[in-house]
Amino acid sequence: MKRFAFLTPVRLLLVLSLMLGASAASAQDAGARYWSDSWRGWHFYEDPMPEEQERPPLPDKGVPAAPPALPSKAPELVEFERLQKTLEDTRNIAIMRPTEANVRRYMELESQVVARASYFADVAQRVAWATPALDPTLQGRPVNAKALEVFEQTELVDRSRSIAELGKDHVLFFFYRSDCPYCHAFAPTLAAFQARHGIQVVAISVDGGPMPGFPQARTDNGIATALKVAQVPAVFLAQPFTGKITPIGFGVLSESQLLERIAAVSGPQAEAMLPGTTQRLALPQEAP
Repeated sequence: MKRFAFLTPVRLLLVLSLMLGASAASAQDAGARYWSDSWRGWHFYEDPMPEEQERPPLPDKGVPAAPPALPSKAPELVEFERLQKTLEDTRNIAIMRPTEANVRRYMELESQVVARASYFADVAQRVAWATPALDPTLQGRPVNAKALEVFEQTELVDRSRSIAELGKDHVLFFFYRSDCPYCHAFAPTLAAFQARHGIQVVAISVDGGPMPGFPQARTDNGIATALKVAQVPAVFLAQPFTGKITPIGFGVLSESQLLERIAAVSGPQAEAMLPGTTQRLALPQEAP
């Protein structure tokens, strides 16, 4: 009791009662601030009670969940993969050890594979015959000679109509040299093309010389250099009011080639396919 000799009897009884009842005190009372108890004075200090941390839940020691079942392959796929692997292995063995038995084994197996592929091709052909939407001979350009003749005639009429419509705000630039024999050979085709399809051909002389069939030919004013025309004859499709110019071709072209190329470069997706081929220049005002 010597350690409590400095306490008064009342305070001593209070300390003893607190010591005996300490085991029953709550965590909240034990963590009270020291100045709320006048009997302690400022010599006493108590560390706050550590907060109880949440413990992560223990892993479930039950039966582990079964992995999701993978979809099983169709038996045909299993058979195909087995056949493919067998053929490859047999071929590799025959290459590395080309004995008569190994080569014969590979050739027999290859013959079976070719027979299967041939049977598939026959079935596919019959399905196409019975289904017009799947018949490649009915899609696009036909292969039959008579059908091809009708197709080309119909296509010629359609393209001529579209080029006549295109000629309302487009022209063809024809670059030539007066001493170029190919230009002289190509000029009548362009003159006939202009008369038949209704699109104007503007002849431009690179060397300043004339060209039969184009009495109003113009002398190059630098546009050939701007378009990098290094070879003649050269044909460009131009839209004067926008300055958009697209190359059609170089050298001597036939009427059917002109029709096909002009239709191709004037399509809605033409510039998106090859944006670098189309240029925009400030064309002279006198150009139609």
